[in-house]
This record gives sequence, C-alpha cells and structure tokens, in this order.
Amino acid sequence: MISEKPAAKRIQSGGCAIHCQDCSISQLCIPFTLNESELDQLDQIIERKKPIQKGQELFKAGDDLKSLYAIRSGTIKSYTITEQGDEQITAFHLAGDLVGFDAITEDLHPSFAQALETSMVCEIPYEILDDLSGKMPKLRQQIMRLMSNEIKGDQEMILLLSKKNAEERLAAFLYNLSTRFSQRGFSPREFRLTMTRGDIGNYLGLTVETISRLLGRFQKSEILSVKGKYITILDHDALMDLAGVSKETK
Repeated sequence: MISEKPAAKRIQSGGCAIHCQDCSISQLCIPFTLNESELDQLDQIIERKKPIQKGQELFKAGDDLKSLYAIRSGTIKSYTITEQGDEQITAFHLAGDLVGFDAITEDLHPSFAQALETSMVCEIPYEILDDLSGKMPKLRQQIMRLMSNEIKGDQEMILLLSKKNAEERLAAFLYNLSTRFSQRGFSPREFRLTMTRGDIGNYLGLTVETISRLLGRFQKSEILSVKGKYITILDHDALMDLAGVSKETK
C-alpha cells in the first residue's frame, strides 16, 4: 500500500481527509505543478471515498461519465467484454494513475474498472474539473500530460502485442511494473503481483500455462526469483535485454 502522511481532519464518510498537498503520490497525479491556491480549489471538489474492496467496480461499461478517479493506493484493472462474451483486460492502474479518460469522447464509459485488491481512490467530478482546467493553465497542462502518457502506454502495448514473442512480452510487462513501482517510491527489484497469472496472460495475449512456464524459465536463468505472487529481479540488465529496452532509456 502507498503510505500517506497523517491528516488532521476526518470527513463524513469516515475516511481520513488526505489533502492533495499531503498525498505521497501527488507528483504523479493531477496536483503536480499546481500552486497552493490552485491546490486548494482542486482539493475542494475531490471526494475521498471509502476503501474499494477487491472485486468491487468503480464503474461499468455504459455508465455515464460523472467522475474521473485518481488511485491513492491499490491496483485497478480496466477491461472490456468482447462480442463473444470474453473479458479482455486493457490496463492495470497503480497509485497515481487516473482512471476514466476513455469516457470523455462520448460521455460514456466504454470499459469496466475493477479493484484487484483493497484500494483507495479520489473521485473527481468531471464537469467541475473541466471547468477548473479552463481557468487554470497548469491544471489543463497536467491533464493533457496525463492523457498523453496514457496514449503513449497504449501505443507501447500495441507494439508489444504485434512485434514481440511471448518471452519478450512477459519480460517487458515485468520491467514496466518494476519501473512504475520505482516511480512510486517502492523497490524496483522486489514487489508483489496484485494480478493473477490469468490476468497477466489475458492482458498479454498468452495462456496461464505459458506465463507459468516463462516465469519458471526466468527463474532457472536466474533473472528472477518467484515465490507465489512475490517477484525479485535478480538480473535487471538481463530482464531489460529480454524486454528489448535500450540502456539509454534506463
């Protein structure tokens, strides 16, 4: 879980009123670059919700766009249902990520968002945020930056699925997770997978058996140590090579 600085107030929902200024992942989220006055205005529109339990959904496909959700802690997966009725995972969101951007085009959520573990989110009413962003250039720029980052991630995923083999896909996925954990102040070498192997396989277009076999191969090659959901990266450079990441981008 993301650690947060203690807050002095309590809100009616019973949760702790962690303000944007005090949040440990604010540098990854909307508040980044805002001054104190702008932070206060943003803070006034945000609702800190009670913990979202594992399996609970933030929204469903077809729901009207009412809010965006900033993840304070935990993991949320986005997924759609195919015409054949199968689940297709499209993203794993970590603390600091904003969920719901894909609903802006039609004012409807095209996908589902479900907690993979107990998670904390900040609910940000979209219409009010949109109005504020028109008055605050820095806020608008940060929202555009977050959107751009999401588009970049989608492009990288398309490349991953179209150009890389199974081994390279899994290595790239683990390297990406390692990088994201590092950005959030966690160890880039030791972390727990909050998603199942089935979820990982679904996301990467691989079977559960392939994921398990590859993890075993990585462990035998002493690239990783795998103990249940816990991953320890033993050879970071080897994982980078498998993932096709150049040393310049390290």
